Amino acid sequence: MSCFNYEKVKNPLVFAENRKDAHSDHVCYASMEELQQKKTSFRYSLNGLWKFSYAKNYNSTIKGFEAEDYDCKSWADIKVPAHIQMEGYDAPQYANVQYPWDGREQIEPGEIPEYFNPVASYVKYFQVPEQMKGKPIYISFQGVESGMALWLNGNYVGYSEDSFTPSEFELTPYIKEGENKLAVQVFKWTSGSWCEDQDFFRFSGIYRSVYLYTIPKTHIEDIRIRTLLDDSYGNADLQITCKTVGEGKVRVTLKDGEEAVIQTEAMLEKELTILQNVKEPALWSAEEPNLYELLLEVLDERDNVVEVISQMIGFRRFEMKNHIMQINGKRIVFKGVNRHEFSSKTGRAVTDEEILKDIMTMKRNNINAIRTSHYPNDSRIYALCDKYGLYMIAENNMESHGSWDPIVRGIADIETAVPGNNKEWEPMMLDRVNSCYQRDKNHPAIVIWSCGNESFGGTVIRDMADCFRKLDNTRLVHYEGVFNDRRYNETSDMESQMYPSVEDIKAFLAKDRSKPFICCEYTHAMGNSCGAMHKYTDLTDTEPSYQGGFIWDYIDQSIEKKDRYGNKFQAYGGDFGDHPCDYNFSGNGIVYGGERDESPKMQEVKFNYQNISVEISEEKVLVKNKNLFVNTEKYDCIVILEKDGVFVEQAQLITNVAPLSEETYPLPLQIPKAPGEYVVTVSFRLKEAEDWAPVGHEVAFGQGTFKVEAEENSITEPLTVIRGKLNIGVRGEHFECLFSYLNGGLASYRYGGKEMIEKIPMPNFWRAPIDNDCGNKMMGRYAQWKIASMYCWMDTEVKENPTLLEKEHSAVITFYYAMPTTPASKCSISYEVFGDGTIATTLTYQPVKELADMPEFGVMFKFNADYENVEWYGNGPSETYCDRQHGAKLGIYKNKVVDNVAKYLVPQECGNKTKVRWAKITDNTGKGIMFTGDELSFSALPYTPHEMENAMHPYELPQIHYTVVRVAKQQMGVGGDNSWGARTHEEYLLDVTKPMELKFCFKGIV
Repeated sequence: MSCFNYEKVKNPLVFAENRKDAHSDHVCYASMEELQQKKTSFRYSLNGLWKFSYAKNYNSTIKGFEAEDYDCKSWADIKVPAHIQMEGYDAPQYANVQYPWDGREQIEPGEIPEYFNPVASYVKYFQVPEQMKGKPIYISFQGVESGMALWLNGNYVGYSEDSFTPSEFELTPYIKEGENKLAVQVFKWTSGSWCEDQDFFRFSGIYRSVYLYTIPKTHIEDIRIRTLLDDSYGNADLQITCKTVGEGKVRVTLKDGEEAVIQTEAMLEKELTILQNVKEPALWSAEEPNLYELLLEVLDERDNVVEVISQMIGFRRFEMKNHIMQINGKRIVFKGVNRHEFSSKTGRAVTDEEILKDIMTMKRNNINAIRTSHYPNDSRIYALCDKYGLYMIAENNMESHGSWDPIVRGIADIETAVPGNNKEWEPMMLDRVNSCYQRDKNHPAIVIWSCGNESFGGTVIRDMADCFRKLDNTRLVHYEGVFNDRRYNETSDMESQMYPSVEDIKAFLAKDRSKPFICCEYTHAMGNSCGAMHKYTDLTDTEPSYQGGFIWDYIDQSIEKKDRYGNKFQAYGGDFGDHPCDYNFSGNGIVYGGERDESPKMQEVKFNYQNISVEISEEKVLVKNKNLFVNTEKYDCIVILEKDGVFVEQAQLITNVAPLSEETYPLPLQIPKAPGEYVVTVSFRLKEAEDWAPVGHEVAFGQGTFKVEAEENSITEPLTVIRGKLNIGVRGEHFECLFSYLNGGLASYRYGGKEMIEKIPMPNFWRAPIDNDCGNKMMGRYAQWKIASMYCWMDTEVKENPTLLEKEHSAVITFYYAMPTTPASKCSISYEVFGDGTIATTLTYQPVKELADMPEFGVMFKFNADYENVEWYGNGPSETYCDRQHGAKLGIYKNKVVDNVAKYLVPQECGNKTKVRWAKITDNTGKGIMFTGDELSFSALPYTPHEMENAMHPYELPQIHYTVVRVAKQQMGVGGDNSWGARTHEEYLLDVTKPMELKFCFKGIV
């Protein structure tokens, strides 16, 4: 009998011992009744509380704990499934490229940390359930990080690595009557961990479900289902290959709902293939995820049903045709996201509800594809993608970024890459490919297999790709890493790159069109990001060889934690004393980590990914249908007319635009000629409820804006100017204001007898740096504008400062400011005060050649925090920026000031609104300030940019005392091609080569 030796953990050639062969993820039931109840007597869950002992390394473990007579019942309890780091042992550690032990222990690939390498010892006492007694007993561990050794009643059962696919063992020889003792030792890092250097939090433990299972004497061990469509995509051969044990037969029924499409029987063989022709099946795609139920009833030699299996299947054909990837004969465009399997509460041990919420959110926001970055996810999500309609790149568990990063930096030899050309790693990696394929091969959602992520190149990965092809000729194989090592370019069936610019993609395809091009990662969504995403999605419309991409990534990897005062917050790398770490670089989601709610970035994603586009003129509507299989008649098309943001009328437009075509229709309502701004919104909405959204859910929209100019109304109310010694006063019937010589600005503005402002409004050229700004060193380039915002003063070189100009119906007070930039620069703010209390404000700046562009050009106000309500007519409802506003609608919106603080992991610029015509802040009685202008940038937040910049967590922000309003001509775009160097696109920067001017008005309201 073999025994466990810790040296196995260190050996790349030892990754499985006595582990059962990988197989399909089908569930077996004992009867049709069990199938209908979705409760199988063949399985017995071991989830729940286990006994537990923690050790910082193997030498510190309790030796012999696995022995049958060693009593572990006084040990602490731990929950299974769970990571030990989420249960109070060790600590979560977030590392990106670097290996988590780097700098702590001097080890080379294949060696493992010895001083600190936590070992978790688990014990579960159980009795064999009545229905399993006398039958063969197996155990399935659905996921264990990173390696595990298993004993039963003191007998060594086996060993397994690969954290993300099942490890199954037979227990039958060691089972006894009464109480059984199951012992598991889990090693945080094994030799295989060199190939598990994914950009994620590092955990360990039994984090997916564990269950016992049995099988009847006549049994289907594995099923492989293929739907082989003919070249017309009309008919299909259904190929079912089963690996079986025992004697008997199988009754096969293919059901479309309740209707039986096929019924046949076959005698069981060790490997049995059943081939049936299916006439004109309804095809599966992400747009129309038509599924059939394949029912397999296994009968023993006496014709008793002993096993029932139900597998949902989809008829679809994915192929490369003329260097273009096609689904059912149509060019596919991936509108995708990368998805780490993650929960802020439980790490990678996600719940059914969390997985389902992800799927629903994706479908509602026009996302059609998932890349399972960078390992096989829990099996549950693949079935949901089949059901709801999401294409999948199913990624194998491999990433060794930390091993080849030194190679590209020129400090290591190419032969040091893992797995590279080192045949010592090949058996392990081919085993992982096989496990990935075998478990998930029957899911129609999977259209591409991926070898893994960011592991350079070499013969081992080339052989992994060939292994996928040998196992499955009905799908393609992906691997991006050949971009960094072109020696084996044939590894990947498509050109896949990370974070290229649109211009780089065009340049590549101008030289090489031998493969289609996708971005397996793009539009890096770290913090306030996803600017200029539309450039990529627009390219899919004009460049056939560019077939879309996958946003990095779906959810912020953050962990719920409490600050020292007991308040919950979302923690990131370094918050757990975890070093080395990569801090908040895990905050890349388009949904927040906490409750998985949509971040403001999702508004842009949904629009850029919509499959119907609309162009609106005063008389016509052009509808372009980018769907591959769905006619626009599936949706209600509602046309809405608004005047100055207020609803006027709506009409229905009947459309019948075939897939991949366009039609022009008359606008079904008339735009009035009366003065005002008219907005026409064409909205496509679900006619019938889907599983993922109710009737009326909007799937696409377009807007057109039409303006009928009105005569300007002049303000003629009387006012009085008071020339004080240190102040200029201006008074009207309902207001009065003071302009201070001494303090250099508007010191007081009273409206309706109430002081409105808390601080003199000042020029502002700064924003709290976003993650992309930090990555491209914006703060260093633009630092002069921060000090200009904080420390400008009255320009003493101006002889008369401020100046006063009295007009017939107004008074103009102008302040001139000097700014401490190098070279020096100047600006001015003019306030033209009218008799009704309106103050027309103008900020001007004459460019200084040597000074670069600025983050923002505007004026910052401070008001009392009682003004906590915001309403605006402009882009919304989510925050918008000049390079991230395509998904916004022009309209009237309202919220609370605090609602505009986005939940980015690190406080940063947020809450901006573009194209604002008017905005107001009010207290709960309706008193406040109204701002008006021509397509302003506007924000109302509880903090200044400088306060936000100084905080690394939301709990570090000060208590709320003010409402800070920034009115700007423009703020630079947020960018987002990547977050480690890419700058905001030039067309979304402020042009400081010409004189700059901002004009807006404000006035008190009661």
